[in-house]
Amino acid sequence: MSSETGTDDAAALPVDPADPYLRQQQTFPVLNADQVERAKEFGVEQSLTRGTVLFDRGDRNVDFFIVLEGTVEVYEPSPSGPTTFMTLGRHQFTGELDLFSDRENLVGGRMASTGRVLRTRRAQFRRLLVAEPEIAEIIMRAFILRRVGILKHVQGASTLVGWRTSGDTLRIYSFLDRNGYPVRVLDPDQHEQEARATLETHALRSDDLPVVITAYNQVLKKPSTRDLAVAVGLREQLEPDTVFDVAVVGAGPAGLAAAVYSASEGLSTLVLEAEAPGGQAGTSSKIENYLGFPTGISGHALAGRAQVQAQKFGARLAVPRRVVHLVCDAHPYTLELEDGDRVRARTVVIATGARYRKLDLENFDRFEGYGIHYAATPMEAELCKDEEVVVVGGGNSAGQAAVYLSYHASRVHVLIRGSGLAASMSDYLIGRIAASKSIVLHTETEITRLEGKRHLDYVTWRNGRTGAEERHAIADVFLMLGAMPNTEWLRGCIQLDDAGFVRCGAGFEPRADATTDRLPYALETSRRGVFAVGDVRSGSIKRVASSVGEGSIVISAIHAVLAERQPPTVAEKR
Repeated sequence: MSSETGTDDAAALPVDPADPYLRQQQTFPVLNADQVERAKEFGVEQSLTRGTVLFDRGDRNVDFFIVLEGTVEVYEPSPSGPTTFMTLGRHQFTGELDLFSDRENLVGGRMASTGRVLRTRRAQFRRLLVAEPEIAEIIMRAFILRRVGILKHVQGASTLVGWRTSGDTLRIYSFLDRNGYPVRVLDPDQHEQEARATLETHALRSDDLPVVITAYNQVLKKPSTRDLAVAVGLREQLEPDTVFDVAVVGAGPAGLAAAVYSASEGLSTLVLEAEAPGGQAGTSSKIENYLGFPTGISGHALAGRAQVQAQKFGARLAVPRRVVHLVCDAHPYTLELEDGDRVRARTVVIATGARYRKLDLENFDRFEGYGIHYAATPMEAELCKDEEVVVVGGGNSAGQAAVYLSYHASRVHVLIRGSGLAASMSDYLIGRIAASKSIVLHTETEITRLEGKRHLDYVTWRNGRTGAEERHAIADVFLMLGAMPNTEWLRGCIQLDDAGFVRCGAGFEPRADATTDRLPYALETSRRGVFAVGDVRSGSIKRVASSVGEGSIVISAIHAVLAERQPPTVAEKR
């Protein structure tokens, strides 16, 4: 298994991959004297002795340090002792992307010699980035490249032992990878000796797989996503007494855009995401029709940059935090989470998007994760190398998946129920599918049967026009079929259309919230101050660009709502 994170992130930066010296200079830059003097306005100078620990792995809310005199070594703790992988000198600085979140730090830092540092607390660090854009650009570039290096060299990583064909192995890897957490994978079939030695060291059996061994040597057998997030330090703590100006539910393109604009305009912003940033778009192998990226960008990379951008402005991102209910009869609104926690907010942005539909077939559920996939990323592509696969769907996501998989699989069968692709897919993708020798388009065709023992082995499909059936030895099916809104948590509170998508704008009869006599704003739901953006909104255009646009423009309406008189609570009405 591999990730495109490093390639995508580096490609967006002014770095020549063929020039390792330049890349090193941008990953660990040296600030000039004037930049350091300007940075001193935001920090405190400290004289420290050799061996003083500035931060350690597992710490949260670590500070930002600029070396004024002496040296600082960045190290990775291990049972045999710390391993230093970088020594920072005069006018170099510490930190990477975890400095923008409340995650546990992945590495440690200590004084390698007696010297002086400029210590900047978190709040002041954010002010520095806003006030000094020249310095901010240097820091942001370095932080992104450092995270790329951590992922590439799996520093501070957890070890995942499991078969790559296992649904749980894919789930665990996908969660860690999409959240930018380093993970080392040992497949017993590919790394037999190393996997066996790891299992014997921890007294584990093959029945325990998949297992995760954290950087703290904690062993997790078939962990849930929530337990995994807690163990590796990805899950941030939420303060129950805090009332946010804006709570964004969902970190897809629409939700992340709302977070960027909300936080950049000074609103306290929390983003609640059930799995990982990016949503459905985050699993796209390459998006080529998004403005500003002429060579294309993967959904994973686009989501990662948007997340960092939102956090730079002060937005908080809580993962994995699934919202199960919106309490909408009192203000501020209360969001009830799956783990029992509650979040309060003056306004809410619903950005939970949509999910692909399943097939109504016998044994379908048994093959989910064991041959049935909803994303075509590098880890899935590795599963079907030199094999035949099926892609079901006629939209852009299906087209992107088919083209991407054609570079790995021996043949890609695209199955659609209609007579052609023109009505639902962009022309550039249709052209690539037609030109590819590895892609076969089957129109008016549906899957009728799935077969297999532990894993999917055979797929049967039927042509609706001729009635002819074909049975193929295929182990991987990629579903990109239609869209079902993620709105179960809103029923009884927000008006939905017949398909379950959120209705917005004027025309609610009767209006659910009678605390104001004004008409709802364009993206406002039947509840005052609750908005819906992106794919979850009824009548939305299912494109990344339109979702980003809605996420950005909704903030102007939120400002207007926050300026209005607050509605009375249920207790006040009584």
